[in-house]
Amino acid sequence: MLNSVYCLCSGRLQKRSENAPGQKGKVNKVRTHKTHYSEGYHMALFCYYTDKHFLDGLIHSNSNFFSAANVTKPCIITEVPEKEVRIDCDEPGCPVLIARDSSVQPSPLPHLGWGFSEDVWMKMVSKEQNYRHSKSFMQKHPRIQPRMRSILLDWLIEVSEAYTLHRQTFYLAQDYFDRFMLTQNNIEKGVLQLIGITCLFIASKMEEACPPKLSQMAYVTAGTCYEDEILQMELIILKELRWNLCPETAVSWLKLYFQMASMSANSDLLEPQFPQDAYVQMTRLLDLCILNINSLDFQYRVLAASVLCHFLQQETVEKISDVIQPCVNWMAPFAESVSQFGRATLRDFVRIKDDRHNIQTHTDYMTMLEDASLKEVNRQFPTPPSSTEKTCNH
Repeated sequence: MLNSVYCLCSGRLQKRSENAPGQKGKVNKVRTHKTHYSEGYHMALFCYYTDKHFLDGLIHSNSNFFSAANVTKPCIITEVPEKEVRIDCDEPGCPVLIARDSSVQPSPLPHLGWGFSEDVWMKMVSKEQNYRHSKSFMQKHPRIQPRMRSILLDWLIEVSEAYTLHRQTFYLAQDYFDRFMLTQNNIEKGVLQLIGITCLFIASKMEEACPPKLSQMAYVTAGTCYEDEILQMELIILKELRWNLCPETAVSWLKLYFQMASMSANSDLLEPQFPQDAYVQMTRLLDLCILNINSLDFQYRVLAASVLCHFLQQETVEKISDVIQPCVNWMAPFAESVSQFGRATLRDFVRIKDDRHNIQTHTDYMTMLEDASLKEVNRQFPTPPSSTEKTCNH
C-alpha cells in the first residue's frame, strides 16, 4: 500500500491539474496553528491530533493522508544485559530508550548550582541515544541523491537567515528531516522541498518566540508548496516522529562544549563566557559539515567536539568529550576549505543585539562543500608523481 507521503504527493499533482491557469496559488483557507510546540504545550496538541475520532476519520475517509500500513506498532519493553532497559519498536523512526549505568562517559560538567551535573549529563546523553539518525536512509530512496539533501539544507539555512531564525531552529529542522526520511520509503525528489520547509516550520514553533507565519513559509517556496500542503505534511511528520521533537542538536552540543572550555573557575554554565566571534567561526565549520551526508556517521556531540578540536588544543577538548579522532580526521578537509574562504563576520540584525551570534547565517556553503569534497578525494587518492620525479631501481 502506498505510504502517506506518496499519497500526499499524488494529491498535490491532482490539485495542480485542476487549478485554472489564472488561479495558481489560490487555495482554500485552512485554520493555522498560532501556538508553539513548547515542551508543555505540545502535549496538548498531541491530544488533539491523536483524538480517536479525529484520526479514525482521517484514516478511513481520506486515504490521501494516511494508509493502514503506516499505523505504528506498539513498543515492547525488554530486559537486556548490563543492567539496561531497552524499549524496542518495529518502526525505523521510533526512539530506542536506553538507560545505562556504566557504559556512558562520566559527566565532564562542572559543579552546578541549579542541579546535579551527573543528572544533567545523563539526560543529554540519553537524548542522543534515543534520537537515532543514519545516512542509511538514502538506501530507502533510490531517486534521491546525497547532493539533493545538501542543496535542501543549504536552502533552509538561507530561509533561516531571511527570517532571522536561531541556529538551533535550523539544526532542529535538519534533525527532523533526517529522522523522518528514515521512516519513509521511495520519496520522490519533488516532495523534498515540502518536507524541508515543513520541518523548519515545526522547528520554528519549537524554538522561536515569534515564529514565521504559515503564509510566510509557503511564500518562501515561490508557489511550490501551498499552505494546506504544509499543514498536511506537518501532521504526517509529527506522527512519524511520534512527537519526539527535543533532541540535543549538534549546535547545542557545540555551545555547551565551548562554554565549558571558556568558563572561568567557580562560574556557572548559565553565564555566557565564550567569545562570540570565535563561536561564529566554529558554527560555520559545523554548518558546512552537516550538509555532507557522511556527517550522519557520527553522533552530534562527537561532531561538535571535533569542530572544537580545529580551534582549540585537542588536550582541552578531550577533557570534555569522548574519543573523537576519526571524526577530527574526517573533518580536516572541511576545516581547510573554511579557512580558505576567510573569517566569518559577526553580522548585525535589526532589533537583535546581544543574541546575534545565535542567529543562523548563510554563506556560499555549496562552493565550500565542493572544495572540501575535492580535498577529501585527494587525501584518499593522492596525485602520483610526474615521470621526472619517479625513482628507478635497476
